[in-house]
Amino acid sequence: MTARTFDNIRNFSIVAHIDHGKSTLADRLIQTTGALSAREMTEQVLDSMDIERERGITIKAQTVRLEYKAQDGKTYILNLMDTPGHVDFAYEVSRSLAACEGSLLVVDASQGVEAQTLANVYQAIDANHEIVSVLNKIDLPAADPDRIKEQIEEVIGIDASEAVPISAKTGLNIEGVLEAIVQKLPPPKGDPDAPLKALLVDSWYDAYLGVVVLVRIVDGTMKKGQTIKMMGTGASYGLDRVGVFNPKMTEMAQLGPGEVGFFTASIKEVADTRVGDTITDERKPTAAALPGFKPVQPVVFCGLFPVDAADFENLRAAMGKLRLNDASFSYEMETSAALGFGFRCGFLGLLHLEIIQERLEREFNLDLISTAPSVVYHLRMTDGTMKELHNPADMPDVMKIDAIEEPWIRATILAPDEYLGAVLKLCQDRRGVQIDLNYVGKRAMVVYDLPLNEVVFDFYDRLKSVSKGYASFDYHISDYREGDLVKMSVLVNGEPVDALSMLVHRTRAEGRGRAMCEKLKELIPPHMFQIPVQAAIGGKIIARETIRALRKDVTAKCYGGDASRKRKLLDKQKEGKKRMRQYGKVDIPQEAFIAALKMDT
Repeated sequence: MTARTFDNIRNFSIVAHIDHGKSTLADRLIQTTGALSAREMTEQVLDSMDIERERGITIKAQTVRLEYKAQDGKTYILNLMDTPGHVDFAYEVSRSLAACEGSLLVVDASQGVEAQTLANVYQAIDANHEIVSVLNKIDLPAADPDRIKEQIEEVIGIDASEAVPISAKTGLNIEGVLEAIVQKLPPPKGDPDAPLKALLVDSWYDAYLGVVVLVRIVDGTMKKGQTIKMMGTGASYGLDRVGVFNPKMTEMAQLGPGEVGFFTASIKEVADTRVGDTITDERKPTAAALPGFKPVQPVVFCGLFPVDAADFENLRAAMGKLRLNDASFSYEMETSAALGFGFRCGFLGLLHLEIIQERLEREFNLDLISTAPSVVYHLRMTDGTMKELHNPADMPDVMKIDAIEEPWIRATILAPDEYLGAVLKLCQDRRGVQIDLNYVGKRAMVVYDLPLNEVVFDFYDRLKSVSKGYASFDYHISDYREGDLVKMSVLVNGEPVDALSMLVHRTRAEGRGRAMCEKLKELIPPHMFQIPVQAAIGGKIIARETIRALRKDVTAKCYGGDASRKRKLLDKQKEGKKRMRQYGKVDIPQEAFIAALKMDT
């Protein structure tokens, strides 16, 4: 049995930086091949979530099967994977690339190569893809296709002399892209007679069908009624339906080698279908599993609590439903003295956190508070063990810790030359270590090692503001390094507020503590007694602010007479305030928490 090539099939994905026109190009390809009628066509067909449309970003990788009659008279089947461009969703990109043989590299003809373009195209090169360059937005007055072609060759090192110039918005030269796909991208190889071997690319939950699984068939065939086995989990299922997306779900009798399609098999939980798993026939299994791809590791953690404690059960149910569709989101229950019951959640990055929070609030009508985002620290204990710390409030006794290691990232930043100074200063302020600096045309490309802890808060926003929006940023986790980190607690009236505690670098602790105290002084309303707000490391107070007491004028009824009468009343008031402060409870309003957690120095 030998592998055959299937000359009429092309599997390809579209890779690009955010906003360079991937989803619009996908729309035009769907329209040009006639997969949807003019009435069914909407903008960003493959971006099905409301948030995706509003923000103009792709979050979930989507797939569609198109039929195209080429100039050589043959009809080709094109399987297109639209991938996200944002760094938080890079895992979606790696899955899609594993299911394809080629990629369309879309570059904006006015803006050129950006940081995420580099990251995604290198992933495609690592996956041994044939790459076709496409220059989009050539109808813009600022477009300069010749300069961008040179830039692609210089920065990425791939031949761009035959790059296809298009305008995805107006539909200009879309035929040229389809011809390039057919002529330049390789057809898939596979053996239809071998045992079934398929790669599980993605899965999501459908209220009517159960779990829908997206697969790429490598060898063998997949038919309705067949019993399949997941090699990773060992579970077996009978197939209820097999089909493809064009872009609507269309059932088929079978899927053969090189094809990308879906199946349903009465699977109840998305967690049962591990992305990257190999699917085979239960009776005639394949000998070796496919390499798959590395599991998703959450890098940012934060607590999500309902504003109204009565909503806790609704929040639990909502998270369960979201988890059905997003296996990269993890959560476990936690309690906080200040905020009550909630969940500690793991995310792939800040945009992922923002989107999950927005979906919970929008789709399930919940009001949520999120605590300060923190990263996963490794604690090397004095007894030789290693612990992972997700929540600064759970930090063990300092005497038992030998060293604290924090995650570092390798960041690539592209920025116009005039903003380079501001970008370098920002990276230095965040404890960055410069690795490389070179020029891509008129723009500087800086490579920095940065602690993830410093990036998690608002690095991206700051970067955009110091570069007036022109800088682009991409990163990947590189390693864990030992750091001089301390736990900073916030005390209000001598009581620690667990939701506000954080791990910070010793050199940054005082500045951050002072800013937090000043912020809380503005936010906590005055009580009948004086309230100290303190930031502390262990037993050492590093910053303090005092909230003045509300004073009642107890001497109002004393007019004239001996001064000692007034003194007596004031002393009595003072004693009362002292007692009150001892037993008084400080109410911190919810808004104060939210504002304090958003703060960053």
